[in-house]
Amino acid sequence: MTDLDNVLEALTAEGEELDRLVAGLDASQWELPTPAPGWTIANQIAHLAFIFRLAGTAASDAEGFKAMVAGAENDFNGAVNAALALYAGDTPEVLLGRWRAERETVVRALAAVPAGQVVPWLVNPLPPIILACAGIMEQFAHGQDIADALGVRRELTDRIEHLVVFAVLTRDFGYLARGLTPPATEFRFELTAPSGKLWAFGPEDSPQKVTGPAADFCLLVTRRRHRDDLQVVATGSEADHWLDIAQCYRGPAGAGRTPGQFATAGV
Repeated sequence: MTDLDNVLEALTAEGEELDRLVAGLDASQWELPTPAPGWTIANQIAHLAFIFRLAGTAASDAEGFKAMVAGAENDFNGAVNAALALYAGDTPEVLLGRWRAERETVVRALAAVPAGQVVPWLVNPLPPIILACAGIMEQFAHGQDIADALGVRRELTDRIEHLVVFAVLTRDFGYLARGLTPPATEFRFELTAPSGKLWAFGPEDSPQKVTGPAADFCLLVTRRRHRDDLQVVATGSEADHWLDIAQCYRGPAGAGRTPGQFATAGV
């Protein structure tokens, strides 16, 4: 099994897990508000359906992708929010079916990309494995919003390693979103997986270090919990500042979450 196969397998499994969380909801529960201001559970699933449709198109039809994102360069977040209107009239059953179909399509499309070829994306072309990791990030983040709306605590697995890797690779997004110059110093990341395994990245002798549970780290970089409610620890002033601005997605950071917003840290 290739590295891409492993990530696509994780993407599929994470989607199926979130699917089980929403499949049994009644119509009123689909309209529950989530911690993302103005977004219901239905909006969260619609967003995932659209993002997966976008990624599947990028991997299989470059010209079609170009047409889908035309005019969105200067306000991609606005375009993503506007895309929710495409799903506004869907019943929960229809919306769930559309999301399931897009999940299957994106996995097939990414798996079919020839070795060594990149996929067009919003800022720069990406290898399919990185786009698949981004999909895991999207499902984790929006899945957490749904879990929070339902008062459910998720049990995470080592599949989040792909999100951790993605967040390490996109360390600078938090700086770029705020017009800041990223530090030249490479950070050391030492994160404990749900299984207890240690995941380490970056030079061992770096004066800037981030440590803690990988699950908390994922909540931090997706801005689904405030740093004060997590067990992620920084060594060094640059790493400490990064904990305030960390995000593993492009564009505006959003308000994030406030200290103490949730009763307990973690998921």
